[in-house]
Amino acid sequence: MAEAIQRRPRFAAPRGVSANELAMTAFIRDTTALAEVELRKLGRDPIELFTRAIQPTLWLLVFGQVFGRLRAIPTGNLSYLTFMVPGILAQSVLFIAIFYGISVIWERDLGILQKLVVTPATRSALVLGKALSAGVRGLSQGVIIYLLALLLRVPIRFGLGAIAGVLGFIILGSALFSTFSLAVACLVKTRERFMGIGQVLTMPLFFASNAIYPLSVMPAWLRALAKINPLSYQVDALRALMVEGGHPLFGLGMDLGVHLVVLAALVLLTAKLYPNVVR
Repeated sequence: MAEAIQRRPRFAAPRGVSANELAMTAFIRDTTALAEVELRKLGRDPIELFTRAIQPTLWLLVFGQVFGRLRAIPTGNLSYLTFMVPGILAQSVLFIAIFYGISVIWERDLGILQKLVVTPATRSALVLGKALSAGVRGLSQGVIIYLLALLLRVPIRFGLGAIAGVLGFIILGSALFSTFSLAVACLVKTRERFMGIGQVLTMPLFFASNAIYPLSVMPAWLRALAKINPLSYQVDALRALMVEGGHPLFGLGMDLGVHLVVLAALVLLTAKLYPNVVR
């Protein structure tokens, strides 16, 4: 991994190309190189894709079916199962991405991280490369949820724009929460502490969102938390794009803006913290 970045040639900016353009090209190249290496790991362990299907299957087949019959949660013109499908997709993305930071601790223990931080690649490129690889990994969850939705006869939108939008928000959501996970890993530095903190974070993020119930049924204090929870904006976008009859509560522009702003802030923060994990 480090060798692939280290071998990238360094040269002066050719005539007509500014130093900033050359730096941006190098940044993109380093980012994509790291993302490609990370994604190769997934190809070596395809069983991981099947194990990821267990949790969303249980949520939709058991929880969704039971609560759909109770009809105790008002979901407007959507059935409860239809309302729930985008929320479970967002939950699946969250649960995978939030533990992605443990890879940094593994790499440190194996000596890989020490090699990466001394390469010419910027810290932001290292962080964003991992975030992009996590985003692409999250797409497998989209495939699983779409297949389950078809099996359960949930009305899904299959327009090109709708599918492209869903894929884009899956990548952004995975990148956002994986970068948050990397920042936590840089602070705690041990696998045991990281796993404990990851488990503590996932449930509050999930339940303090609109994934399995609308904001309208929440008490005021929980509604306030949900509105500052990035997961709520991912669910809102997925619900508007993915299912027939779904409409955005915050607006797709707001959903996208929150993702981009929070992701950019987390990349910058994690880039500052990244060298700390090797100490």
